[in-house]
Amino acid sequence: MAAAEPSTAAGSTPLPPLPANVEVTPVRTSAERTAFIRFPYTIYRGDPNWVPHLEMERRDFIDPRKNPFFEFGEVEFFLARREGQVVGRIAAVNNPRYNEFQKTNVGFFGLFECVNDAGVARALFEAAAGWLRAKGFTSVIGPMSYSTNHEVGLLVEGFNTPPAIMTTYNPPWYAALIEANGYAKVKDLYAWELSSSTPPPEKVARVAEKIRQREGVTVRPVNLKDFDGEVARIKAMYNKAWDNNWGFVPMTEAEFDNLARELKQMVRPELVLIGEVKGEPVAFSLTVPDANEALKAANGRLTTFGLPIGLAKLLLASRKIRRLRLILLGTVEGYRRRGLDAILYLDTLRTARELGFEGGEISWTLEDNHLVNRAIESMGGKRSKVFRVYEKPL
Repeated sequence: MAAAEPSTAAGSTPLPPLPANVEVTPVRTSAERTAFIRFPYTIYRGDPNWVPHLEMERRDFIDPRKNPFFEFGEVEFFLARREGQVVGRIAAVNNPRYNEFQKTNVGFFGLFECVNDAGVARALFEAAAGWLRAKGFTSVIGPMSYSTNHEVGLLVEGFNTPPAIMTTYNPPWYAALIEANGYAKVKDLYAWELSSSTPPPEKVARVAEKIRQREGVTVRPVNLKDFDGEVARIKAMYNKAWDNNWGFVPMTEAEFDNLARELKQMVRPELVLIGEVKGEPVAFSLTVPDANEALKAANGRLTTFGLPIGLAKLLLASRKIRRLRLILLGTVEGYRRRGLDAILYLDTLRTARELGFEGGEISWTLEDNHLVNRAIESMGGKRSKVFRVYEKPL
């Protein structure tokens, strides 16, 4: 695919030269889809912290017949080859629901993986930008795997530990590749480390208990026997609690139900909490065992030579998971700044300790969500990772 040839990024810094021997083409065949999915093994070979996705999950994720995102969105997948060898990949994403909700006109790039060559990266970015420009978008944001409802951001701090489930991981030098191609930071997202063995500050616990009594707050675990009903309640709270957040886009019914089915396989109901006031659900938190500890053992595949070797390793490793990820914690409008978040944090921490979990990650929070970030710090949380989202005019 021929790429445009602008000489500068945003009219200032010269872009890396386009390598003459690199060809970028859209993914069309089954073999190309397999190459797209398996290319990361080339980049992360020997990296002890990388956790590959399950190949079957990735196939479903990029398959328009399997992923409900494609009921309204479009994605073009590209592969970069040099002398016949795959050296990079990228996805260009059209998410009309995001633009409608956020009142913007942006496209996205995601699923970016590349050898350490700024020219190859430029060829990939140009291909994605060309596709998005043809759709009429005025800027491109990324990396995002379709939206903020999936994996989002480039890891720029915290390379010393494996990623938590449903978070990103990449080589440290990806930031240089992206920035050399004219992208600038638009937002940072934070991950926080919290140990279940560290007791919360006495003052925080005392104030939270007073609020619980004064406001008549009751906290209960999710009832998996009423799975559909609980999903409906959480779905309503989710779309109300996050509607003013940067980057938020409501999930469709099909998207939310699909995510709920995926998470159902890994949740501990004691760690999915619903806060109610006078019987009305007004807050919830979603904490799951960090399944990446088990997925790492499977190395991306459940079967080898027709034998369920990866599955056996995954099941064995899943019994040893000792870390958690708090993915969501939100309160609907009208009940914010009343301490419900502290109550959910405390109840999650106490339950995690009782279940034998050592602690884990709270992620992600917006860098400028000072209220939430201070609350996490007050509970003993330490910032452990930073994920960066970039933007570039088209």
